Amino acid sequence: MPTLRELFGLFGQTAPALEVQGVTHDSRLVQPGFVFVAIPGVPLPSRKPFDGHDYIPQAIQNGAVAVVGMRELHLNVPYLRVADARAALADLSAAFWGYPARRLELLGVTGSKGKTTVAVLLHHLLQKARSPVGRLSTVGIKIGEEELFLPGHFTTPEAPQVQEMLHRFVQVGCRQAVLEVSSHALALDRVRGLEYRVGIFTNLYQDHLDLHGSMENYFAEKKKLLERSSFAIVNSDNPWTQTLLGRPNTWSYGQRGEWQAQNLVESPTGLEFEVASPLGRFEVRLPMVGRFNAENALAAMAAAARAGLSVEQLQEGLASFPGVPGRMQLVQSEPFRVVVDFAHTGASLEAALQTLRPTTQGRLVVVIGAAGNQDPSRRVGIGQVAARLADLAIFTEEDHRTEPLEAILETMAQAHGDPRRYVLVPDRREAIRFAIQQARPGDTLLFSGKGHERTLERGTEAIPWNEVEEVRKALAR
Repeated sequence: MPTLRELFGLFGQTAPALEVQGVTHDSRLVQPGFVFVAIPGVPLPSRKPFDGHDYIPQAIQNGAVAVVGMRELHLNVPYLRVADARAALADLSAAFWGYPARRLELLGVTGSKGKTTVAVLLHHLLQKARSPVGRLSTVGIKIGEEELFLPGHFTTPEAPQVQEMLHRFVQVGCRQAVLEVSSHALALDRVRGLEYRVGIFTNLYQDHLDLHGSMENYFAEKKKLLERSSFAIVNSDNPWTQTLLGRPNTWSYGQRGEWQAQNLVESPTGLEFEVASPLGRFEVRLPMVGRFNAENALAAMAAAARAGLSVEQLQEGLASFPGVPGRMQLVQSEPFRVVVDFAHTGASLEAALQTLRPTTQGRLVVVIGAAGNQDPSRRVGIGQVAARLADLAIFTEEDHRTEPLEAILETMAQAHGDPRRYVLVPDRREAIRFAIQQARPGDTLLFSGKGHERTLERGTEAIPWNEVEEVRKALAR
């Protein structure tokens, strides 16, 4: 373990030679021997941000041996004043964990849409060819084949967790790691100091303007990933990423890219297409639902090829891909198709149902709920979309929290409006079983809303939940 003198020495300040046990920005996680870094909260128009300086007394009470902050303070423990606490948090975390990124070849993925799918698919390609490979993404952490989950809903966690995970990757023998990198992570220095062998920029659409203020700022933050990458993979068809074409050490993918998907055939079991690429032409099979996933596959293949994989390794990797956890995940193809997805708004449900309809021979059935203590208009949108695009809707629970579940279900039912084509089954496990019991050959069952999440919130309780496993259990009954 490094000493406080070594860590503070990075900033030109002396300190006692105390052994440091950890670095954190969360006062609740402080243990004896930790350094606490007081970072400012994320400024959002909707609320006043938290300020880490307000939690310094709690951190010291929990055993912090030193504090880092941005104010002029006089404390009874060593204190380091810095101009940028977030940058200091990242630098101290990297130093504490022994700069693990220097021993890894990193591949980063950013973009508004598709980055989770690309990251998971890229990890699978590399893992199949060169196990073990690490992955840090929205749908969890993977160390080789071992799956871990971090608490919280961030695509990219704060710097202490990022550096700890990279350290764990190194410990088990990983030489490569795939990171899904959000614009928040880039703007808030969560991935400060990381350099990438390959950076992928999937696309840019309007989002997160509460943090970034404008599309131009949002683009500038996303672009930072490529500026820190030795080689770039960019979408040829998105208006924003198009501006990055033609740069040195760059490959493009898409309809006008160097990597193209041609002669695409979609079936209930997935996609088949021909790849035109700098490596030549070759055919691939991908067991994923949705034509748009051909584009995600191109991005992952381009990055994997740049990292040294052969055409045969790309073909074998794609054909064996088990899907992204809870993202249009194909659980079963025959005699009826079963898909688990994260769609939990009217717009995302519409996209999911429209994707599944063309390859559904029988009925399209959706099992979905709506979260409690959130915008009630969301459940209206879900009910209306289910009425318009599904043959049967089974309305059930989805994190109703402290709001009465019956009221949420009734709102969705009223928005749907056709009692002949919806059923209310309050218990989600029972709803899953009911859907499978009444399924016919050729039907598609979409279990939507929970996706990769690992808890189901009832009242004030968070119950362990794994949607894919629940569906598999019901299929096996």
